[in-house]
Amino acid sequence: MYCFDADGRRLWKLGTGSGSALSMQYLDERLYLVTTDGSLVCVDASEAAIAAAQQGSVPTAVDVKSAAALPVFTPAASAAAVSTVSVAAAPAGGIVVECVHQGGRMRVQVVSGGYEPSWNVQFPRGIREPGARYVVDGLHAASGGFYRVCGEIRRLV
Repeated sequence: MYCFDADGRRLWKLGTGSGSALSMQYLDERLYLVTTDGSLVCVDASEAAIAAAQQGSVPTAVDVKSAAALPVFTPAASAAAVSTVSVAAAPAGGIVVECVHQGGRMRVQVVSGGYEPSWNVQFPRGIREPGARYVVDGLHAASGGFYRVCGEIRRLV
């Protein structure tokens, strides 16, 4: 992760220790990252914390585990914390997505109509299985040309 000033000069860089950042949000002097390994990282980005880090005083990372039985996927949940409930048919209003092999990688794409078929779905890696279909409550189009899951994830049987 890099920080630049308005002129493009690099001010500092920081390794996340948890893979590359997929998404970042800033709130109340904290930077929240979702990383490629499924971690949610919170970085104290206050001026005092940055100054301390530049002087070599960096706090020890804390690994917080969430409850493994949470049935709802939220951006704050890691892939390991997502559980699914199996259903025989897609509930009314549900959106069907499917895990597919594409270019040597496991991708998730929308099966239901009304969505851009070439876009992938940001989906927990820990529950991806070839050919598996899931129904989700909703999809949110992200600016990068992909969808984010909103609400529950249920596996179709």
